[in-house]
Amino acid sequence: MNTVIGVDLGGTKTAAALVDADGTLRGLREVATPAKAGPDAVLDAVAGVVRQVAAELGTEARDGGPRVGLGVASAGVVEARTGRIISATDAITAWAGTDVAGGLRARLADVLAPDLEVGVLNDVDAHAVGEAWIGAGAGREVVLMVAAGTGIGAGLVAAGLPWRGAHHSAGELGHLPSGDAVGLTCTCGRDGHLEAIAAGPAIHRRYLALGGDPASADTRDVARRAAAGEELAVRALTDTGRALGRGIAGIVTMLDPDVVVVGGGAAGAGDLWWRPMEEELRRELIPPLAGIELRPARLGPGAAIAGAARWLRLGRPWTGAAEADA
Repeated sequence: MNTVIGVDLGGTKTAAALVDADGTLRGLREVATPAKAGPDAVLDAVAGVVRQVAAELGTEARDGGPRVGLGVASAGVVEARTGRIISATDAITAWAGTDVAGGLRARLADVLAPDLEVGVLNDVDAHAVGEAWIGAGAGREVVLMVAAGTGIGAGLVAAGLPWRGAHHSAGELGHLPSGDAVGLTCTCGRDGHLEAIAAGPAIHRRYLALGGDPASADTRDVARRAAAGEELAVRALTDTGRALGRGIAGIVTMLDPDVVVVGGGAAGAGDLWWRPMEEELRRELIPPLAGIELRPARLGPGAAIAGAARWLRLGRPWTGAAEADA
């Protein structure tokens, strides 16, 4: 295909850009996601920003016809063969059940290449594909990407391809049972999942639970307090970092990747979070795995855009789903 536009569709904003064959992003555009207005409004917003990119780059109609392919990274559990959301949180209202691929193709029929499917991939998987392609995992065969932000997610990329599993739910690291989270309610409503102790908002909750200043507004404030030496803030970062390290260790022990790439907002808390996370990870691993490479994500918010486009360029290969799902 001549041209691919990648999209990162999130609950707060939607970003799109042309993605060259070498991973270079051009013509980046962003719009607010109307997440509470329903799926039609969200898809309208996505189509609008794609049109902005296509029009500015002159890719809508060339040599007699449209030649644009579209790769979309979306929040939620995605049935990637069809581009439909099969499960989602309430970050985007009524998002579960949305036919993202079909909705965008109908809205962009004059822009998209008629012989190409619209590729839709889970956002963490797309992030993992991007980092494995041109980011911190470039050149490695098996890359485990961990995203520690508002939630906890993971993506496994082997030989450039994302592994999604038979039920499209591989990588839901946040819902791994965790002894550190006993008594804490996860966003899914269950008790004791890793996300309840290790996600970004959990750092703030942990700080307050330890008796921290109730005037503290959020996790960024806890990180600032920790950097200034406040003991309870440091402890909150340490506790949550260690919990995540133990969770990652379980996945590494099972999968034995070449490298673990960690990104997301929580990773921005700095060394006071990263160091205990890494120490606990290595402490839990058996000797053959203890020296595994651990790297911070390199691409930032452009990773999911690049990854979604890369996946489309590879022909949307599906890894791990039963043939009966085709």
